[in-house]
Amino acid sequence: MVEALGYASLYLPDHFGVQPGPIAALMAAADATTTLRIGSLVFDNDYRHPIVLAKEAVTLDLLSDGRFDLGLGAGWMASDYEQSGIPFDPPGVRIERMEEGLAIIKGLLAGGPFSFTGKHYRVTSIEGHPSPVQKPHPPILLGGGGRRMLRLAAKEADIVNVNYDLREGRINPALVRTGLAGATDEKLAWVREAAGVRIDRIELSVTIFFASITEDRRALGAAVGRGFGADADDVLRHAALSHRDRRRDRRLACAAARALRDLVRDPSRRCRRGVRAGGRAPVRDLAGVVYIG
Repeated sequence: MVEALGYASLYLPDHFGVQPGPIAALMAAADATTTLRIGSLVFDNDYRHPIVLAKEAVTLDLLSDGRFDLGLGAGWMASDYEQSGIPFDPPGVRIERMEEGLAIIKGLLAGGPFSFTGKHYRVTSIEGHPSPVQKPHPPILLGGGGRRMLRLAAKEADIVNVNYDLREGRINPALVRTGLAGATDEKLAWVREAAGVRIDRIELSVTIFFASITEDRRALGAAVGRGFGADADDVLRHAALSHRDRRRDRRLACAAARALRDLVRDPSRRCRRGVRAGGRAPVRDLAGVVYIG
């Protein structure tokens, strides 16, 4: 059904609440389709040792005939850690541990014996099997809303997901405000600065949590803003930039708004415009990604 409607990808999160286990569910989706890409948005590094996750990821890539995107994160949802008893270390520690985990996963998927010694992990002379279909590894997706995580993503990932600042570990009005236009511009600047010459090879992605087609943008913006302490102008700048900004560099919010418009009007359509985010990096086909969270 998802593939028949024209969607390009199906992503699943990795939490302990009301959702299927992502590994088995993603494989089921791949098995029922022929072109649909599958992906994690994102696997929490703290829930599986990197050797275990590397094995699962490469198996998904192999059995899906190379249709898997590997999303990895440092963990953010405090309730997952509280309920499971997994230590909820400070953000810097979790990011540092995830960075080591990513290095191990990349090393194992590259082929040949691999060893690693870091602050959090030690791996000795292990060879990754099976080999991935996509070389040197499935596309890596990293995301975040803070400077350190986005700079890491810009240097290491194929896909950078621009997110809210999740350091508090819980969704609240303050967290939502970190996704407004001004904060998003700053995040894109961090990505461009850290990526350097590889910026043209990075895909930018964003998760859209709310979409509405309306004849009264200001009234809708005011209604939405009341939920997290923002005025209508702040909400509308987040939803779509000014005409001047669209002419200048057609940033991420513009791409998202157009993709959503096309999708709502006709789910079989896929946004194929050559829209650039932040003036340079290509935007993933936002109309073609389904996120089930």
